[in-house]
Amino acid sequence: MDEVLLRSLTPSVLTVLVRRGADFAAAEDAVQDALVEAFRVWPAGPPRDPKGWLVTVAWRKFLDAARADGARRRREDRVEEEPAPGPAPAVDDTLQLYFLCAHPSLTPASAVALTLRAVGGLTTRQIAEAYLVPEATMAQRISRAKRTVSGVRLDQPADVATVLRVLYLVFNEGYSGDVDLAAEAIRLTRQLTAAIDHPEVAGLLALMLLHHARRAARTAPDGSLVPLAEQDRGRWDTRLIAEGIEILQAALARDRLGEFQAQAAVAALHADAPTAAETDWVQIVEWYDELTALTDNPIVRLNRAVAVGEADGPRAGLAALAELDDSLPRHTAVAAHLHERDGDLTTAARLYAEAADKAPNLAERAHLTRQAARLNTRR
Repeated sequence: MDEVLLRSLTPSVLTVLVRRGADFAAAEDAVQDALVEAFRVWPAGPPRDPKGWLVTVAWRKFLDAARADGARRRREDRVEEEPAPGPAPAVDDTLQLYFLCAHPSLTPASAVALTLRAVGGLTTRQIAEAYLVPEATMAQRISRAKRTVSGVRLDQPADVATVLRVLYLVFNEGYSGDVDLAAEAIRLTRQLTAAIDHPEVAGLLALMLLHHARRAARTAPDGSLVPLAEQDRGRWDTRLIAEGIEILQAALARDRLGEFQAQAAVAALHADAPTAAETDWVQIVEWYDELTALTDNPIVRLNRAVAVGEADGPRAGLAALAELDDSLPRHTAVAAHLHERDGDLTTAARLYAEAADKAPNLAERAHLTRQAARLNTRR
C-alpha cells in the first residue's frame, strides 16, 4: 500500500469535510480514522478512487462522531435536569388527565366512557349502569373509543362540558356504588372551579357538596339504606350544606342556568327542609320541569313523577309515571312507593319484590326486600 499517496491525499480530504460543514478539529479526527481504516482494508484490495474512498469514509466517521457527541450531550442535559435527591414535589395532574383523555376526536358519550374506564377506575358494568345501556354495548363503545385515539396525539384537551359529565358520573358511582370515588370527584371539581369561572362548574360543585352532606345519614349502623324521608337530619353536615347553598346562589345569580345548577337547586330544597314533611315539593316539581326542558332525560322524568306524587298526590304521580318506559332503572320501585302512598298495599308489596330482583346493588336489593316484607305483614 502506498503510504505516501495516503499522506498526500490527507489535506484535500480534510478540505472537503470542512467545506461540507465539519469543524476543523472534528474533521481532522475523522480523516485520521479514515486513514486507519485504509491501512486496515486497502492491502486486500485498493479502491479505484482512493480520494473518493477516503472522503466517503471520513465523512461517515465524522457523522458517527457527531451523533455520538450529540447523544452524550443530551444525556448530560437530562442528568442536569433531574430533580435533586429527596422527597418529590407534590404534583397533581389528574384533572389534566381527565381533559386529555376526553379527546375531541371522540363523541361526548364515548369520551366520557373512555375517561371513566381509563382514569376514573370504574368497571365497564358500572359505566353501563350509569348510561342505562347493556354492559356488552358499553364494552363495544369503549373498545371503539380506544381504537379511535390509538393513533392520535393526546395534546388536544376536551371541552369543559365533557369533563363535567365525567366528574358527575364518577361522583354518582362513588356516592351510591361499589367504589368510593365521591371525595375524589369533589376534590377535582374544586380544582376545576378554582381554574374556570363558569356557573355550571360551580353548580356541579354545589350539587356534590349538598349530596355529600347527607352521606353519613344514608345508611344505618348495620349498613342498610335509610330513605331520605327517614334520615336523621341531625347527622347531615351543615357546613357542607351552607357551602353548597352559597355556591349555588352565586351561580344562579348569573342567570345562565344549566342542568347541574338545576339539580343542585333540588338538592338544596331537600337540605333546607327541617323535616321531610316540610319539604317544598311544589318548588321541586318546578325545578324538575326546568331540568326536563334542559335535558329531556328519562331519569329526570322519573324523579319528577316522585315529586309530583308528593306535591299533587300519589295518583298524579302514577299518571306522570305511566308516561315513562317501565324498563327504566328504579321505575318499579317508584311505582311501588306511589301505590303504597295511594293505599294499594297488595300492589305495592308485589312491586317492591319485583324491584328488589332488579336492584343494581345488594344494599338497594335488601332495602326493597324489607319494604315488601313490611307491607306483607300489614295485610
